[in-house]
Amino acid sequence: MALRKEHEIHKRRSGLNKGVGLLLAAFVVLIMALTMVKVTSGSFKFPDAQSSGEQGEQN
Repeated sequence: MALRKEHEIHKRRSGLNKGVGLLLAAFVVLIMALTMVKVTSGSFKFPDAQSSGEQGEQN
């Protein structure tokens, strides 16, 4: 039981908040899917850490 009656603006904003939450969740799923596709593709290679370290030492 609520101590105070919910204000009208909170009722109206709850729908907007749910919509924004769904859009955010969809964006996160999209980024995860794109990352998984890129990582699992055959042409993906991790950057060579040794070559970048050698470049820093030469400068």
